[in-house]
Amino acid sequence: MTKHALLLVNLGTPKSPGVDDVRVYLREFLGDPDVISMPAPLRWLLLEGIILRTRPKKSAHAYQQVWTDRGSPLMFHTEDLRDAVRPKLASTTTVAMAMRYGEPSIASVLRTLKDDGVDDVTVLPLYPQYARASTLTVEKKIALELKRVQWAPALKYVPAFFDDDGYIDAFAEQGKTVMGDFAFDHVLMSFHGYPERYLREDDPSGKHCLKRGDCCDVDVDANKDCYKHQCVVTAKLLRERLGLSEAQVTTCYQSRLQDTWVKPYTDQVVVEAAKRGVKKLLVFSPAFVADCLETLEELALRANEDFRAAGGEELRLVPSLNSGERWVNVVVDLARAVTPAL
Repeated sequence: MTKHALLLVNLGTPKSPGVDDVRVYLREFLGDPDVISMPAPLRWLLLEGIILRTRPKKSAHAYQQVWTDRGSPLMFHTEDLRDAVRPKLASTTTVAMAMRYGEPSIASVLRTLKDDGVDDVTVLPLYPQYARASTLTVEKKIALELKRVQWAPALKYVPAFFDDDGYIDAFAEQGKTVMGDFAFDHVLMSFHGYPERYLREDDPSGKHCLKRGDCCDVDVDANKDCYKHQCVVTAKLLRERLGLSEAQVTTCYQSRLQDTWVKPYTDQVVVEAAKRGVKKLLVFSPAFVADCLETLEELALRANEDFRAAGGEELRLVPSLNSGERWVNVVVDLARAVTPAL
C-alpha cells in the first residue's frame, strides 16, 4: 500500500523574540539568494555588515509585540492547520508541516518522512501567489534536501491558488464577519511587497512587465507566473465577492526591504487615506493565510498607529484564514486536486 504525505510549508519564524534568535533567523532568511538577489560576496557584506548589525534588535521588538503564550502566531496557526487537516485525509496519509527558514526545517521533516516509509509526497506551499522569494525557494530547498538524503519519492506540488474559489470565499467570509459591525470608509488589500527588478526578470518575453501602467491587469502568457499580476487578480476577485466597487478598494504592497519594490506602498497609502478624510479603514492581507508578524504587528499595530497619527480614527485588520474550518476544507480540496488518494 502506498504511503502518502501532505507537507504544508510556511515561511518560518525565530525560536523566540530574543535578539540572538532573531539574528539567527534573519541570517538564514535574508541569506537566501532568492530573497536578496545579488552576487554572494555583496549579499554577505550587506547582510553581515549592515542588516544584521541593526535589524535584529528592531525585529525582535516587533516580534515581542505579537508573541503569545503559545509562541509565534505563524507557528501555532500552521500547527493548528496541520492538526485540523489530518483527520480529514486517509489514514495512510501523513500530514506534516515545515518552515522554509527556522524549525521545523524542511531537511528534518523530509528525513522523518523517509524513515517512516512514505512513498509519495504532495507539497503545499502556503503562499497563494507564486514568487521566487517564496514558492520557488521552497521547491529549490526540497530538491536540495532530497538529494542530500538520497531519497526520490513521487513528488507533486500544489500550484499557486491565488484565484481558487475556495480560497477567495474563505477570505470573503472572514471579511464579511468584520464588515458586519465596522462601518468602514475604505478598504485596503495589502499584499507582501516584491522587487520590481524581480518582476522584470520573471517576464519570459522581456517585453511586457512594467512596460505600461496596466500590465498586471491583463491576463497574458508573459505574466501568467507574475507575482503582482496574481495579487491584482486576487484583489479583484475578493472585491467582487464582497460586492465592493473599484473606488472602495486600494491594492497596495507592504514589507519592502531593498531596491524599488512594487507600488503603491501600504505604509504610504495608509497615511494618504487618513489625510484625504478616511476615518475608518478596513484592511485585508490576502498574501498571508496565517496571521504573523506582517499582519499583526505591521498592519494591526504599526499601520493603525500611523493611520491615527495622520487623522484617521480606526484601522481594523481582517483576521487571516489561520485554521478556520472553511480554510481547512479548502486545503484538503487543493491537495486532493493534485493527489486524489490523499
